[in-house]
Amino acid sequence: MTESVSFPRSLKVGLAGLALTLLLSVQVKITAQQSNAPAAGVSQASSQRQFLDRYCVSCHNEKLKTGGLSLVQVDLSKPGAQSELWEKVLRKLHTGVMPPPNMPQPPEADRLAMVNGLQTSLDAASATAKLNPGRTETLRHLNRTEYQNSIRDLLALDIDAGSFLPADESGHGFDNVIVGDLSPTLLDRYISAAQKISRLAVGTTPSSLQSDIINLPADLTQENHLPGLPMGTRGGILTSYTFPQDGEYDIQALLARNLEGNVSGLREARPHRLVVLLDREPVKTFTIQKLATSDDTSFDRDLKVRVSVSAGPHNIGITFVQDGSSLVGTVRQPTESRYNDRRYPRTAPALNQVSVTGPYAPKGAGDTPSRRRLFVCRPTGQDKAEEEKCAGTILSTVMRRAYRRPVAKAEVDESMAFYRKGRAAGDFDGGIATALSAVLSNPAFLFRVESDPKNVPAGGVYRISDLDLASRLSFFLWSSIPDDELLDVAVRGKLSQPEELDKQVRRMLADHRSFNLATNFAGQWLRLRNIDAVVPASTLFRDFDDNLRQAFRQETELFFDSILREDRSVLTFIKSDYTYLNERLAKHYGIPDVYGSRFRRVTLAPDSRRGGLLRQGSVLSVTSYATRTSPVLRGVLVLKNILGAPPPPPPPNVPALDESTVAANLSMRQRMAAHRKSAVCASCHRTIDPVGFALENYNAVGQWRDFDDDGQPVDATGAAPGGKEFNGI
Repeated sequence: MTESVSFPRSLKVGLAGLALTLLLSVQVKITAQQSNAPAAGVSQASSQRQFLDRYCVSCHNEKLKTGGLSLVQVDLSKPGAQSELWEKVLRKLHTGVMPPPNMPQPPEADRLAMVNGLQTSLDAASATAKLNPGRTETLRHLNRTEYQNSIRDLLALDIDAGSFLPADESGHGFDNVIVGDLSPTLLDRYISAAQKISRLAVGTTPSSLQSDIINLPADLTQENHLPGLPMGTRGGILTSYTFPQDGEYDIQALLARNLEGNVSGLREARPHRLVVLLDREPVKTFTIQKLATSDDTSFDRDLKVRVSVSAGPHNIGITFVQDGSSLVGTVRQPTESRYNDRRYPRTAPALNQVSVTGPYAPKGAGDTPSRRRLFVCRPTGQDKAEEEKCAGTILSTVMRRAYRRPVAKAEVDESMAFYRKGRAAGDFDGGIATALSAVLSNPAFLFRVESDPKNVPAGGVYRISDLDLASRLSFFLWSSIPDDELLDVAVRGKLSQPEELDKQVRRMLADHRSFNLATNFAGQWLRLRNIDAVVPASTLFRDFDDNLRQAFRQETELFFDSILREDRSVLTFIKSDYTYLNERLAKHYGIPDVYGSRFRRVTLAPDSRRGGLLRQGSVLSVTSYATRTSPVLRGVLVLKNILGAPPPPPPPNVPALDESTVAANLSMRQRMAAHRKSAVCASCHRTIDPVGFALENYNAVGQWRDFDDDGQPVDATGAAPGGKEFNGI
């Protein structure tokens, strides 16, 4: 745990994929040891050579070198000398990816014997070898998620990093891989973000009114209750907003409009009540009613209320009072989604946007969580020496947390120079805000740096320091900076002790911040971040809206988190007897007796078509196209992200598949078979497609179907890598 370790890139497939790969490897090894020992008198190397010559060298020879690999001259008596090559071979064999489906397959006993022999030889070689554990990037800047969480834990301030920083680059499916370069644009955004955040945290008086706009998703259905809002309401928004100072602020609601610019949902003359809530307390109720004229230009101009608010975070809610409706009327609604007057007409008005403007007549910074976190001391008077001493204490404290290490006096002195500059232009708080802006712009905060020890040669192996280990733990488990307890243990040099390391990891996993593993790590491992870009064809999937999109995401995040917190088997990712649902998602899946917007754990019937990641709408929708499923995308996800056996990348200059060359009336299986006629494509797709066909009973938005879009029975038969046949998931 305390050495600088990095897996080869081909193994960076996510925690569950790696764990499952290791689990399968252990199972194969045990089975082979029990029943597949080499026959007496036949050397292991000889039997392995025969295996390679019969099943592998027809492709991996000196002439073809398929995949850039020849196995003709390799030395099987010393696999440890070419461990990287044999680890690759072993991974392909035990997942069944090789030999490919169109080639002769070895008997299962022979495959297991080969796998067991290689594992035993490699394990024996590694036990005596001086291993190189690999190296991670020693210089990486904070990505958006890490930056947002670090500001939260450093200053008790919730921000939306997406409004401050550009999108992160992604590598190998994760956005914390390509983070070494710092473009001028990103640097400029870091600096401007530091200035805004420092003013907000300290609560300095703004030079002018600020106005923030909060937009709602265009395809959000607002016909029913939304999570977090009071019962008896429908639609709207509930959001946390940090007010910079005590004062008065205007909160204005803007209604959703159709393409003609008119307010949508106002079909009848009946009134609709719109309620503005502050920390769940109503502050204003508006009555909305269809106008006698057709001019809606200024309809929502007066949906504005000025409220007196104390500085700090508050919950703003704007929602409609729910009108009564009969159960029969609800059941008869043709679709669950209603957000577009042309195809999904609203039955009542909906909210489109909320603006917050202020402060008017500001009255000071007040007592906010950010100020309590930042100001560990306060000067009692105007004495300059007392102010300097307190400023030094504040800055040294925040710098220690921000830089994730003890800070030198020279570093504090640099920040004090910024404090004095700000103090000269204003008051004590202004000086702290100026210095804090410099701290948040400092490379020691923006970058995670791991320096090699002085006495270690370049590229050498060394044990990382306790402080570096603390950052690695916190940024993996929390995507944030270490807390004071973890930092204190690391400073004392005790974190690398096995007992203390185990204690801290368990404490951090029990902390609510470890839900980050579900929202951030699992969100990238399973491509959940792509779900916001999922927009199925509205003519085919009439029930899809943002409500369902977010329900997909929440189901998977809660499911992942439950496996982690309950210490369940990794195989639960594949098959489980429970999931998490609300009424909207349960209706989509066809699961009865789930009511309300609240997510809850639901036990699944033994014959349920749900359970496990591969049956969840999130995974199924991000591996589909707008109009249809994709056995290729689904097959690649299973092979790469679940089994840890990614197919090789397509050869260079391979053109995209031309759908126009395949008859539209063919089934998906027939279309894919037509594509596989291309020799260039066939080698990979013979492995990918059969796995993807297992999920064909689920359409592009994750609903079960027995017949495809053309009315033909779904054929979900296929074969797993290695030739094992199956029928459906």
